[in-house]
Amino acid sequence: MFGGPDYDRMKSAVSDELRKHFRPEFLNRVDETIVFHSLSEEHLKQIVEIQLGRLRERLADRKIELELTDAARTHLVRSGYDPAYGARPLKRAVQREIETPLARKLLSRDIRDGQKLLIDARNGVLTFNGQSAGNPAESGLVSTRLGLA
Repeated sequence: MFGGPDYDRMKSAVSDELRKHFRPEFLNRVDETIVFHSLSEEHLKQIVEIQLGRLRERLADRKIELELTDAARTHLVRSGYDPAYGARPLKRAVQREIETPLARKLLSRDIRDGQKLLIDARNGVLTFNGQSAGNPAESGLVSTRLGLA
């Protein structure tokens, strides 16, 4: 899985660039150069799940369950991944696109304790579909346009 010709080629290119920019005296003081593998979309979705796990723990006190569709995960990956910064912006994307709108909906009582929320993505918008945990008949669609909630 890891290594292979692409990784070796990338590591060689990084070494060449280092030699172009730094003097040999400096490079001799560097013990090791680490080249990180690129993150796949599946890896990024796993990182989103880690961030959501932390949110789920906080929501458990209120007995609120949170589930995302694959479309919602893909939306978060695309809006929160930056090739220059890697996966670091994913945490902010989860905060901006899920936590903040969810907090506003909790404060306005559009979402209540004990609900099960299904978050989906349609046309660049995340939707929060809330359903009472004990009563599937009591469901309502709570939509929020990201950043405008």
